[in-house]
Amino acid sequence: MESWLLFAFASAIFAGLTATLIKIGVKDVDSNLATALRTVVVMIFIWSFVFIIGSQNTISDVSSKTFLFLMLSGLATGASWLCYIKAIQIGNISKVTPIDKSSTVLTVILAFLLLGESMTLFTVIGITVMIAGTYLTIKKTADDKESNATRKSWFFYACLSAIFAAMTAILGKVGIENIESNLGTAIRTVFVLLMAWLVVFIKRPSHSVKDVTKHNWLFIILSGIATGLSWMCFYYALQNGPVGIVVPIDKLSIVFTFMFAYFIQKEKISLRMLIGLVLIVIGTLSLLVVI
Repeated sequence: MESWLLFAFASAIFAGLTATLIKIGVKDVDSNLATALRTVVVMIFIWSFVFIIGSQNTISDVSSKTFLFLMLSGLATGASWLCYIKAIQIGNISKVTPIDKSSTVLTVILAFLLLGESMTLFTVIGITVMIAGTYLTIKKTADDKESNATRKSWFFYACLSAIFAAMTAILGKVGIENIESNLGTAIRTVFVLLMAWLVVFIKRPSHSVKDVTKHNWLFIILSGIATGLSWMCFYYALQNGPVGIVVPIDKLSIVFTFMFAYFIQKEKISLRMLIGLVLIVIGTLSLLVVI
């Protein structure tokens, strides 16, 4: 098996763990502030790794094109994070995540249109099945107690998260081509950090850093480390494999997210949602038939 495949699957596991850690960590904390604090942890973690392996010595070789696309990818990531954390703070992880992971569909389409990657019959079938599965997981039932206003709110932010996530993958693929993957990831993180803190300073949240409890700090730090590991694995895989395959594998993190949501967050997972999850997984695996 190709090494980039192993890294893609590792990225999915860490990404699945991240969602649950964030959900716990942002409780009673402004979502924008939590995003900014978490990004600090991610940046420290990734840049520490860069210095450990010595890839910082190649930073002078980074071209202006690579730097531009890493910057754009970082800004898109920052926007996706802000929207995603806001969404899971309002709604359930098991409903928000399927929409966020539907960015796979848009990513595959953009990879076909912009990067010239192949799109087979299995790809079309996979996309169709994933859309059907996503619909089943988020479809409102009589058991749902949330108000229409609440549902519209998290749904809106989840959709924005998916759009920005798709842009992140495409821009990241271009930006990561001619640079050591960990250094590229570290440079991206700088722009994610700048964007996250800019939003905090502009919106001026009611909570400040001093209001963050030790419990919140613990899970924000853990989620930041999990994110850093997920990113390093993801961008190594993205650098060495096709985006139309790496991204779908990474999005299989939804399986781990559902598991963590059920066992740790005690969220209710209905039969309909499980069927939707199975369809999403089947659709995702269909995209990998080209291997």
